[in-house]
This record gives sequence, C-alpha cells and structure tokens, in this order.
Amino acid sequence: MKQRLAWTMSATLALGCAALLAHPHFNKTVTAKLPSGVEATVTYNTTPANETHAANAAVGSFVTPRRPRLKLAGEVMAGGVTIPAGEYVIGVIKNGANDWTMALAPGDAPRGAPVDMSKVIKLESAYSGSEGTAAHMLIDITPGKGKFEGRAVLTLHFGKLFLSGALS
Repeated sequence: MKQRLAWTMSATLALGCAALLAHPHFNKTVTAKLPSGVEATVTYNTTPANETHAANAAVGSFVTPRRPRLKLAGEVMAGGVTIPAGEYVIGVIKNGANDWTMALAPGDAPRGAPVDMSKVIKLESAYSGSEGTAAHMLIDITPGKGKFEGRAVLTLHFGKLFLSGALS
C-alpha cells in the first residue's frame, strides 16, 4: 500500500512538473477585411523559431516553417501584383544572407514537397533583422508603415527574421 501511494505521488509530481514546464504551441487564425473589402484569413501554428533552418536555406529557395496558410475570399491587387482568390502557403524566398522576399505558393503541397517556383507569387516586401526576436512564429495582417503606409501588410516574425509583404 505504501509503495503504491509513493508511486502514485511520484507520478503525480512528475506529471505536474511536466505540465508546468510544458511548452505549448497554439493553432491560430487571424482574419481581416482588407481595404479592398476582401476578407483575408491566416492560419498557422506558433512553431518555435528555428533560425538555423532559415540560415541554411539555399539562395532562391522558398522557405516555410510548418506551412502557414493565407486564404483570400477575392482577388487582391497588391502594388503591381495580382493575387487571385484562393488558398496559399505563406513563405519567404532567400535572396541572400540578410535579404528576403515574402511569397505565396498557391495551393497546399504536402510538408516536405518541393514548391513549384514558377507559380510562386512574390509580394512587395520589406525585411528587417532589427525588430527584436520572436521565440515562436508570429503572423499577422496589420496596417503598413514606412513604404507601406496606408496599405495592409502580411507580417511574419520568426526569430530575428521580420518581413512585411503588401496585401493592398
């Protein structure tokens, strides 16, 4: 009886400690009505920022942590780019060590599957490495600043990588 009680208490304590130290990740959805009236919805998971994945990516490659999604209910004109209604994987294209472009890959290829770069839509983007560090991926649709003032932008913050891509 004493052994069973001791074992039960030990197991309870271990599970309690694990719960306190657990590192939750959340499935998130962000929805916004763009200035054009089109509804845009982002869905993603707050995956840990693995900066080595981005650092080791080949120049010209489409990088996407856990395949976050953007769904547009209608066509959007973003600068000189037309983004048709539909669902997209949100990612970035590595142009160099500290040069990135936000991009959208149409559809939903399985994780690990190559992206058809001929179909990728490059957004007018702004990269910054000085917006602080996000321990987990953060994606939002926000009012733009600087060259995007007065426009809606898709933002992606992953480690020190911070990108804004025009959606209007």
